[in-house]
Amino acid sequence: MGADSVVWFRRDLRVRDQPTFLAAADSGPSALALFVLDPALLDPSGPARRTFMYRCLRSLDEALGGKLLVVKGDPAEVVPRIAGSVGAKTVHIAADDRELVRTGSPYAVAPGRVTKDDGDPFKVFTPFRRAWARHGWRGPADTSASTLDWIDPSDKDGGPRAVRIPDDETVDAILPDPGEDAAHHQWKAFLSDAVDRYGDDRNRPDVEGTSRMSVYLKWGCIHPRTMLHDLSRKRTDSAETYRTELAWRDFYGDVLHQRPDSARRNYDRSFDALPTASGEKAYELLEAWQEGRTGFPIVDAGMRQLRDQAWMHNRLRMIVASFLVKDLHLPWWWGARHFMQLLVDGDLASNQHGWQWTAGSGTDAAPYFRVFNPVTQGERFDPDGDYVRRFVPELADVPGKAVHQPWKLPDGIPAGYPEPIVDHKAEREEALARYERVKAARR
Repeated sequence: MGADSVVWFRRDLRVRDQPTFLAAADSGPSALALFVLDPALLDPSGPARRTFMYRCLRSLDEALGGKLLVVKGDPAEVVPRIAGSVGAKTVHIAADDRELVRTGSPYAVAPGRVTKDDGDPFKVFTPFRRAWARHGWRGPADTSASTLDWIDPSDKDGGPRAVRIPDDETVDAILPDPGEDAAHHQWKAFLSDAVDRYGDDRNRPDVEGTSRMSVYLKWGCIHPRTMLHDLSRKRTDSAETYRTELAWRDFYGDVLHQRPDSARRNYDRSFDALPTASGEKAYELLEAWQEGRTGFPIVDAGMRQLRDQAWMHNRLRMIVASFLVKDLHLPWWWGARHFMQLLVDGDLASNQHGWQWTAGSGTDAAPYFRVFNPVTQGERFDPDGDYVRRFVPELADVPGKAVHQPWKLPDGIPAGYPEPIVDHKAEREEALARYERVKAARR
């Protein structure tokens, strides 16, 4: 059986608000639904992110009536062969003699479209956000699985052989429910209540104050355009704060689009002069950080949440990143790589540039002299210690905010919990001294 077009799903695992479907329908009513398991993308991902993706693919396949074709290989080779095998005239989102039709992107505004008046990209978030809001975005597309007539991939002849969606991998973390319906359920629950407190609660890891939508945005189970449409009905400051977070996501996508090298290297190359720790001691410090055994409770709680949930509260992402870079003096990309291995919502643009924001080496970065104090951060954002006690059971019996300084307890540090691995005050001074090398490189 032939098809008029191929719809190549990538980071858009949904059937609602799918402008790709409308574009494909212009080529004719029949389409082949395709997803390519690309080893270049799968291999750097950890088991949590791969498993969540597999579950989302099963949900998408169900929505399409079991007609999602899943193949494995290099998309540059696989997609043209699949299109040829079904006689498709267009591929909606490879090359060869078939037209590749790009419709939409995973962002509210596609990277490269928001620019300064002279056409140059923005390097600072605030003016980007203003221009982003002026640019605007389309309303959600009215689509469903029935927008196209999906052909049965089992009728396809030639081309790469279809593979079964892989089984779930062994994952110790508790993962969120997968798929488009779960995304909309979570979004509606957030809109009905927590969004109105988001401005106050988003920095509090001890309460359920965030949307938990990042994983669904990562795989396109919902589009930010849909979310912005729903938010337009909210006129509160908290809703505006949430819109700003979606703008940050677009900004980092734009930055990575303009500077793909910044995924692995300092955006601000003067930071190449920053001395970092090395040798066996550096790897011992890294291991203690990864395992949540630094002796600083708020840091350890964040790292253990990452292990237990394959997710970490955003405030904690900043705290543990600052600790790695400015207390342990380790390269930011060591931490970024660990995050990408474990995070179920790991997104290259947001992750790498979030790390560079903390390290001071990125666009619109935090001032290099801003060094988060893990004790005061814990006392401010986990004032009763509930978050720490949830993830650090060794401190479960320590009451109130005393949990943030267990070395000051009358009976000493509880059994099983480590001494602090560094002196924060001393390492802050050391970090500032090292950053002087960056300042010198700029002169």
